[in-house]
Amino acid sequence: MEEKDLVRSSKEGNEEAFASLVKKYRVKVFNLAFSLTRDRDTADDLAQEVFIKAYFALPRFELRSEFGTWLYRITINHVRDFLRKTSRMKRLSIDEIKESSIPQEDETMKREKEQTEERRKKILRRAIQILPDKHQVILSLRDIQGLSYEEITKILRISPGTVDSRLHRARKLLRKKLAPFLSQKGGNHELQEG
Repeated sequence: MEEKDLVRSSKEGNEEAFASLVKKYRVKVFNLAFSLTRDRDTADDLAQEVFIKAYFALPRFELRSEFGTWLYRITINHVRDFLRKTSRMKRLSIDEIKESSIPQEDETMKREKEQTEERRKKILRRAIQILPDKHQVILSLRDIQGLSYEEITKILRISPGTVDSRLHRARKLLRKKLAPFLSQKGGNHELQEG
């Protein structure tokens, strides 16, 4: 069934059709929520709440935009509301990296690589988290979610020129925030044994 047919059927109360839409978008909604909250449990809860909101809002959805665009808009608004209510806009959590045993690789070396990678991720997440909200969102949509300019234009209801300039500013700010780490800890410095 085509997506528009699934949406129409969902609007008529077909729960199986809506379940198909949830299946198609659940990972994308979770990833967007996670990129804005940096907490897996919170992102999971928010993603579920987004689908509940979407289900009850479906009768008002007029199919003038793509379902995914409409759903991303709900997700961004819901996450922003959550962050405002809980004052967690600048909260930073660290992802868990599960260790898998690779027999050929020395355990010490493996741990060292993981710690280096985790430090890099942590620095990047901190730099993104201190950017203004509009820059966090634009980086998340374009660079993390991989959405096109056209999709971002529809989701955020801004012009393509605004998407371009906002993305340019966000990347420039991010580079500026990362510059001290790149100059002090770049290259092989982090990989040296201490």
